Amino acid sequence: YTDTSLSSAAMDREPSVSDEDDDLETLVPQNHTKPPSPSSRSRASFGISISGFRPALPSSATSLGRVLWSRRYLLSCVCLPVLFIILFFSLGGASSLPASIRLPSASPAADLASSRMREAELHALYLLRSQRSGLLSLFNRTAAPEPTNSSTAAPVSLSDLQTALLSQIKINREIQEALLSTHHSGVGNATDDALDLDLPGPGCRRRELPYNRRTIEWNPKKNRYLFAICLSGQMSNHLICLEKHMFFAALLGRILVVPSQKVDYQYDKVLDINHINDCIGRKVVITYEEFVDKRKKVSIDQFICYVASPPCYMDEEHIKKLKAVGISMGKIEAAWPEDAKLKVPKKRYVADITAKFTTDAEVLAVGELFYADAEEEWIMQPGGPLAHKCKTLIQPSRLIMLTAQRFVQTFLGGNYIALHFRRHGFLKFCNVKKESCFFPIPQAAGCILRIIEKANAPVIYLSTDAAGSETNLLQSLVVFDDRQVPLVRRPEHEGSEKWDALLYRKHMGGDDQVEAMLDKTICALSNVFIGSSGSTFTEDIFRLRRGWGSMSYCDEYLCQGELPNYIAELE
Repeated sequence: YTDTSLSSAAMDREPSVSDEDDDLETLVPQNHTKPPSPSSRSRASFGISISGFRPALPSSATSLGRVLWSRRYLLSCVCLPVLFIILFFSLGGASSLPASIRLPSASPAADLASSRMREAELHALYLLRSQRSGLLSLFNRTAAPEPTNSSTAAPVSLSDLQTALLSQIKINREIQEALLSTHHSGVGNATDDALDLDLPGPGCRRRELPYNRRTIEWNPKKNRYLFAICLSGQMSNHLICLEKHMFFAALLGRILVVPSQKVDYQYDKVLDINHINDCIGRKVVITYEEFVDKRKKVSIDQFICYVASPPCYMDEEHIKKLKAVGISMGKIEAAWPEDAKLKVPKKRYVADITAKFTTDAEVLAVGELFYADAEEEWIMQPGGPLAHKCKTLIQPSRLIMLTAQRFVQTFLGGNYIALHFRRHGFLKFCNVKKESCFFPIPQAAGCILRIIEKANAPVIYLSTDAAGSETNLLQSLVVFDDRQVPLVRRPEHEGSEKWDALLYRKHMGGDDQVEAMLDKTICALSNVFIGSSGSTFTEDIFRLRRGWGSMSYCDEYLCQGELPNYIAELE
């Protein structure tokens, strides 16, 4: 039926050659002079016979009369219209005519519409010129500079290019709105729908690393050491504390001494310490064993606490551990004794740090910097506050990195979401806060689904300490487009699986700290990361992602901006 109707419509629209010939035969005779008919001949003879009754005039008089008559006729044809126009406008133009014979004139509404259209066109012209200027500027910035010695132009980053293009797209939309504004006739107009354009948003693409970081050089003085004291919380807290110690060591011009595994964690098992020195370009961090080899007598010459109460969070047990490894130390003093009564330490700056911690002592110990609010924005920037040639300084060891990459290749692939779902001990911890961060499973599932919709990822890596009953319920609720999105966890070690063979070959498999760092690394490598607010495990993952440039515009805390839809009472 469709084919038949289309063919018949085509026949109506496109006449055949024979049809065109018939039309031509009809039209051509109308353009030629017809031969005189018998009736026309008789009328012409009758006219000539009548002229025979006119009185005969001399030929000279006849020609003079014809000339005078033609001049009068020409003068009348010229003067009468001019006189009519003068009288027309002198009497008020069309308004002076009777309504019955007055010519139709433009209404006030038409004048307003014409004015609006002209205004819209001028505005569109202005925007077009602005767009041209912006595009020329963008072209000049992206054009390759001439190879001169004085050329210092920095290349345009992808982020800058995308921002500039988005700006031009917005200007283009304004031009469309300006041109279509005169056609708006009310609510629900079709032109309003035509302008309902989806401007390209950032989506879940990765954030670009900034080109201009605020940094300081780390140039330690000879035989000047900073002994790190980190006591609060688990490994994630200690890594944050260690990062702040590196900042302090750079400000004070000292070599950082990583604590012994007998009094702290075994950092060299999970961190690449040589990587730090390679990135800085000199020896700035040494292990405790290297520190002992350099000095005959192991002692802390001066011990200054950032946190006043309790001093450095030191207790008798930790002091016994330090003495057990052969470290002697003097009196412990507080940098700001007046802060002892404060629940949260005051915000400090570089000048405060250098004023309180600058000393001639060879070995200076500074204690508990996890809670230190010192140049926090500077420390938290991508890549950290120190000048170096790498993406980030504190990162997992090479074995952990390779194992994480092998796991991703085996189970997850190149497009996955990572979720850190902290539950153990989190219910009580979150509910005592002003805004609880412990969400019911159904609410958490809804928040996860919103990220899945934006990221379009087929699988989620789940890093959690939750019970099986919670993760099973969560898995049953994470359904998108009638398909269950798998929540993948690291399986128990099996000899047949080769993704974790490196760790077990080096006798590192099954170590709690190694597996925790492995979890962080897998999360940090993801396309999108969802973290648990209030967890330092999450914060350390965000630190890695900032440094590696793997943060996306969809990274966020679980149910960010929401409160739990049900909160239990306190004990």
